[in-house]
Amino acid sequence: MNEFREFDDMTLASLQRGRKYVINDVNAVDPDVQRLMVLGLVEGAEIELASSAIGGDPLEIRMFGNAISLRREQARHFAVTPAEPGE
Repeated sequence: MNEFREFDDMTLASLQRGRKYVINDVNAVDPDVQRLMVLGLVEGAEIELASSAIGGDPLEIRMFGNAISLRREQARHFAVTPAEPGE
């Protein structure tokens, strides 16, 4: 099945700065998303939004002490949940 599916859940494209999240699903159809997965954006990874450019694109995500920039279009392929319970 090689088609894009939208997540009903929160995605990397909708993060709030300063809060930690855990990736819980990845739609890996797009080759660019597969490259991001090689860099560590995989299920179970804890991430946070570090910053975004004026206009909101691209986003800078921090994980494992490193920063990765990605476009909102790519960020919509990663479903996340808050890392802290109750958020």
